Amino acid sequence: MNEGDIAPDFELAANDGSLVKLGSFHGKKNVVLCFYPKNHLFGCPSKKIFQMAQATIEAYPQIKEQNAELFAISVDTVQDQKKFVEEYGVPYLHLSDTAKTTCKAYAGLNIAGLAKRSTFIINKDGKISKIFRDISPEKHGQEIILSLQNLK
Repeated sequence: MNEGDIAPDFELAANDGSLVKLGSFHGKKNVVLCFYPKNHLFGCPSKKIFQMAQATIEAYPQIKEQNAELFAISVDTVQDQKKFVEEYGVPYLHLSDTAKTTCKAYAGLNIAGLAKRSTFIINKDGKISKIFRDISPEKHGQEIILSLQNLK
């Protein structure tokens, strides 16, 4: 998948029990998809995952100001996503892709079958405008905001 491609549609369950369909944002909002391997990654506890996401969490209000929705996606179950979001007060939805089809289509899977850490910025027309594969956790929130501002 490359920048300029049409983003494949998907429908995934969220930590709040809702279903999120990418196509429902077409023509309405920009969408940010943050793929990550897992809430509990081998020796990496949830707290470490939360710390890595902190820059994005802090940038979330500004992301919303850019007429965008942000979703985090991993292979974790809905219950695991719900627990993680509640435990750390994450303000955006985490989507569960236990079938790994969306993670595979977008981010690709690592040798352990988990999503590779990456972020996709999708414009209102449903095209992928930016892909981040080498993510600097401390700067990533600002990178997302700049990418969204460049869509205007």
